[in-house]
Amino acid sequence: MSEKKDQIFARALDAVSPFRFDEQVAQVFPDMINRSVPGYGLMLEMISVITRTYARPNTVLYDLGCSLGASTLAMRHALTSPNYHIFGIDNSEPMIERCQAILNRDRHPVPVTLECCDIESVQFKPTSVATMNFTLQFIPPDRRGPLLAAIARSMVPGGALILSEKLRFDQPAEETTLSELHLDFKRSRGYSEMEIAQKRASLERVLIPETFHAHRERLRESGFSSVTLWFQCFNFCSILAIK
Repeated sequence: MSEKKDQIFARALDAVSPFRFDEQVAQVFPDMINRSVPGYGLMLEMISVITRTYARPNTVLYDLGCSLGASTLAMRHALTSPNYHIFGIDNSEPMIERCQAILNRDRHPVPVTLECCDIESVQFKPTSVATMNFTLQFIPPDRRGPLLAAIARSMVPGGALILSEKLRFDQPAEETTLSELHLDFKRSRGYSEMEIAQKRASLERVLIPETFHAHRERLRESGFSSVTLWFQCFNFCSILAIK
């Protein structure tokens, strides 16, 4: 399955629709996220490192909002025995279908089960590692706490949640500086001003970022005892929360 270049917003649109993880996005998703999220490749590498540290045999690992399974594979390849089970969850059928095709080509003993459903409906099994890579930001803010609390309740002692998100900043100067640097990053990856503007309009009111402080307080209130910002590049970050 060859990767296609993201050209979804490369022509002028009469009306920009709200962003959806549909077949069109699924076809170009690897190119889209690598050209949109600075440091994404390094985050995936470190998900393997974190998984190797915190995964416990005979527990479940979750990739919540798995898209095409990049985090799923990072977790899977960190494990050296089959005494684990990974669940990849996504509510986009095109993503799940393509993810399954990718996993079918990956020969590894750790079993992976994909489910097409809303992550808020999951009945979590005893969990040692869960990832939410740029997933929580698409869930309405008032529903984020209950979801994180459900994940925390499922965690075995010492279990880890890897939460990657786009950030906003309380200080206007910081918000402006890091947002502009992110725009320069996308320009350096070949996106035109029209593509950047149209995608921003598409994501407005769909992707709702929060501050690191808001994430940290919610994670603590949800039942995680330790919350650490382990990665940040411009206005993108990844957080490690330990039960």
